[in-house]
Amino acid sequence: MAWNEPNGNKDPWGRKSNTSSELDNALNDLNKYFRNLLGGTSGGSNSNKKNTTIIGVIILTVYLLSGIYIVNDGERGVVLQFGEFSNITMPGPHWIPRIIQKAEIVDVSKIRSIQQKAQMLTEDENIVSVNFAIQYDIKDASDYIFNLRDPDETLSAAGESSIREVLGKNKMDFVITEGRETIASDTKILLQSVLDSYGAGINVQTVNILEAQPPEQVQDAFSDSIRAREDEQRYINEAEAYRNEIIPLARGKAVQIIEEAKAYRVKLIKSAEGEALRFSKLYKEYKKSPEVTRERLYIESVESVLGSSTKVMIDIDGGNNLLYLPLDKILEPRMQNSSTGINSENSSKNSSLSNKIQNSRDGFNLRKRDLYSE
Repeated sequence: MAWNEPNGNKDPWGRKSNTSSELDNALNDLNKYFRNLLGGTSGGSNSNKKNTTIIGVIILTVYLLSGIYIVNDGERGVVLQFGEFSNITMPGPHWIPRIIQKAEIVDVSKIRSIQQKAQMLTEDENIVSVNFAIQYDIKDASDYIFNLRDPDETLSAAGESSIREVLGKNKMDFVITEGRETIASDTKILLQSVLDSYGAGINVQTVNILEAQPPEQVQDAFSDSIRAREDEQRYINEAEAYRNEIIPLARGKAVQIIEEAKAYRVKLIKSAEGEALRFSKLYKEYKKSPEVTRERLYIESVESVLGSSTKVMIDIDGGNNLLYLPLDKILEPRMQNSSTGINSENSSKNSSLSNKIQNSRDGFNLRKRDLYSE
């Protein structure tokens, strides 16, 4: 049915024109009312002319008022003249001659969205179930009205085609793990180019991959694979943390060893220098009095050797045998008796023994001195 036929309620793009039908009904009712009014009066020709003028003014006023329309912020008015695009009006009040022109109001600021789910094939010939959503707005109201019969259906088909092409160039592991943002970005670019080639007047705002999973039949196997991959990454992170902990400790230990070695070297050098200095001074004293210095060195050496010994050998004057004194055995009862309180008796014995040892040492020293003097 043509859009201008009687009782027609659709224009060439399938949209209902409620404004035109209401206006037609109002004009018909008004015409009928005035026709009845004129038919029921019996005035002269002047009265008929006056009534006709009034009716014409009223009809013209209604016609002029019916052509006023307002475009709100964020909207655009698409003006059609005899069904053909004429111009686009911006926000504000406007007027069009009815019957000749018609205005379609399009909201270009509203963010529209569609969502769909489909199974697709990846590059490695695996099937993946993808749930994605597309958000868009209108960038050209005239293209949006004239070039698209069903915008949502067109966008849905173009979006599915675009995402199938992008998924076909990527492997499944990449799709279901870290590749969602990359796939969404590539799909948005491809989808926008397709819509522009259609002249759709649509601006794609975002493409969101809500879900990317393998089919239910193999979901468990892929879940195990994902867990294994996560365990692998966890082990790598733990190894990295252990390395970051051990390496600084090892470096610190190495620096410590180096510093200790340097300190030990300085200690040995200073000690050697001190010994050399002491030897130099001792040599000077030796040159002054060799016998006294030699005797003193001998005594000091014997004291250093016998000072930690617990066994004493005594050379008795006028005899050929040496007397062995087991000091370790002699001192043991002394240590035991000191704990039991019988120290007085042992102290006298030990003092006499000490005197004997001292006397033997004196005799030994005299014999050595005589030996050196010879």
